[in-house]
Amino acid sequence: MEGTPTGFPREAVATRLLAASVRTSYDPVVDIDWSAPHVPGAYWMPPQRSSLYGTPLWEGLIEEQRVELTKHEVASAASAGLWFETILMQMLIRHYYDADPTSRHAQYALTEVADECRHSIMFGRLIEAMGCPVYRADPFDHLLGRWLKATATGPRMYAAILIAEEILDAFQREAMADESIQPLIRMVSRIHVVEEARHVRFARDELARQVEAAGPVELAYARVVIGRAAYSITRRLVNPRAYAAVGIPPAAGVAAARANPHWRATLRWSAQRIAEHLTELGLVAGPGRLLWRRAGLIGD
Repeated sequence: MEGTPTGFPREAVATRLLAASVRTSYDPVVDIDWSAPHVPGAYWMPPQRSSLYGTPLWEGLIEEQRVELTKHEVASAASAGLWFETILMQMLIRHYYDADPTSRHAQYALTEVADECRHSIMFGRLIEAMGCPVYRADPFDHLLGRWLKATATGPRMYAAILIAEEILDAFQREAMADESIQPLIRMVSRIHVVEEARHVRFARDELARQVEAAGPVELAYARVVIGRAAYSITRRLVNPRAYAAVGIPPAAGVAAARANPHWRATLRWSAQRIAEHLTELGLVAGPGRLLWRRAGLIGD
């Protein structure tokens, strides 16, 4: 296990998170009614969060196509969540490998892995229930994920975890409170938000410890890796093939989304909390900051 600087009550934090896990945990297989019919005409995400909202392509869609597009965008985001949760679980298991198994910190790491196993099942069931394909990462990002899960440690490991968790969390907190969208999405979002709140606390606490322990060379390298992770995670939110579900050529959909001021504002909104936090820790700087800008997560 990496060094443990003073001033961070690692065991106390882990003990509280373990107690919270006992109080509030879900089994999505039994806690969600997967057989419930979908609400006709209801969106699968707030329409203003669609990547094409406000564009001529959006205006050219009939209402049923707009609803269908949001369904496939949700399926794409769930596929991205599955992809990253698989990476996250393997990083946590590597972290645990060198830990003291009697410590509450190590035991919470395993508890989080168990949570993520259930979340991955939940996202898989969601994609199946929506009748959508699994939108897999492209070959380059697939290889990048394989490298990240095998090598990431210290600040770059926990920062990458937080980027994925907090960006998705922003979308889901809004969705779970929006009574106009599909009830299935609201329930999936609620479960994920409640349990991910513990994961975010654990990762933020550990990240602060790792930054304090890291040297300048490690931090410089971490900034680049973190920037690339932010770029990959953002680009994975809407798979180009999702546009084809409503008859839009994937290349045209991607170009319209990247030029769309509504979508760019949504990306900055989703990343605001984590971008500010990582900037305060000195992890959004140098060449890595350029990748954050290219991803549309921060302004110029």
